[in-house]
Amino acid sequence: MPRLSVEQLRELARRALVHAGANATMASTTADALVYADARGLASHGVTRVAQYAAHLLNGRADGKAEPRMVASRGGAALISAGSGLAYPACALAVSEAIARAREFGVALVSVTDSHHYGVAAFHLVPVGGAGMVGLALSNSPAAMPVAGGKRPLLGTNPIAAVFPREHGFPLVIDMSLSEVARGKLMMAAKDGSPIPHGWALDADGNPTTDARAGLDGSMLAMGGTKGAMLALMVELLVTSLAGAALGFEASSFFVDEGNRPRIGQAFLVIDPGALAGRSVYDERIETLVAAMTAEAGVRLPGERREALAQKAIAEGIEISKQLHEQLIALAG
Repeated sequence: MPRLSVEQLRELARRALVHAGANATMASTTADALVYADARGLASHGVTRVAQYAAHLLNGRADGKAEPRMVASRGGAALISAGSGLAYPACALAVSEAIARAREFGVALVSVTDSHHYGVAAFHLVPVGGAGMVGLALSNSPAAMPVAGGKRPLLGTNPIAAVFPREHGFPLVIDMSLSEVARGKLMMAAKDGSPIPHGWALDADGNPTTDARAGLDGSMLAMGGTKGAMLALMVELLVTSLAGAALGFEASSFFVDEGNRPRIGQAFLVIDPGALAGRSVYDERIETLVAAMTAEAGVRLPGERREALAQKAIAEGIEISKQLHEQLIALAG
C-alpha cells in the first residue's frame, strides 16, 4: 500500500478539495483536520472523507466560497456562522475567539451555526491546550440515534472532546462520540462487507443487527444505554438551541451525496485555570491524579496512544490503500 508523508497527504487532500470548489482557507484547514485524524489512527475521520466532502461541495450541500463571520458577541460569548461551508474555518475562528475571550473574562463560550461535519473533535482543541487552557468541544450531527425509549433516529452521535493541559508533558485529551461506536466505523464495515458486533446498531425496524448496512439504514445505539442517550440530548440542546442551528433530524445524512445543507451546530467552551483556584493549584491537582493513575500497571493516559501514533506518522509517513490513493489523485485533478 502507498505510504505518504504527512505533508504529501495533506497537500493531496487540499488539492482535491480546491478542485471540488473549496476556497483556499477551507481546503487547507480541512486537509489539516483530516490528516490529523489519519496520523492518529482515526481513518474513519481521515482523508477517506475527502470524496464525501467533495461531493457535498459539488452538489451544493456545502458552500465552498463561504467565509465564517461573527453574528453575535457579548462579553465571554459569541456566535459564528459557518455560512453553510465546511466546518473547519468557522471552528478555527470560534476557538480563536474563545481563547481570547477566556483570557479576558476567565471563561468563554463560542458557538458555531449553519455548519457541517467537524471531524475529530479533539483537533479543534489543540490551540486551547497550547494556550494552557481547559477546553470542551461539542457538536451535533444528522440523526442517527433514538432518544431513550425510542426507535426512530432523532439525535446525532454528537461527538464531544475535552483537553486538560499539563505543566509538563502532553495534555490529557478525551474524545468520543456518544454512540456505542462512531458512525464512521459502520460506514467502513459496510464498505468492506464486514459484520458489526451486537450492541452497535438497530435496523430500520428497531431490531438489533450485525449488518453494517442495516445499521446505517436504521439507528446507532447510545453508549451506556439511557445515560448515553441523555448525554446526547444535552449536547443536542446546547449546540442547537443557543446557536439557532439545525436539529439532527432536520439534517440529511453526511453519508449521502444528495440532501440538504446540514446547518448543524458546534460549541467551544474555554476556561482559564488562573481565573479560578489558580494555575499552580490546577497543575498540582492534575499531576496528583496523573500520578495516581499511572501508578497502576496497564493504565494509559487519555490521548497518549494517539500522540505516539502521530509522532510515528511524522517520522514514517501514513499508509493508505491503493484504491484511496488513486481516488484522491483523481479528485485532485
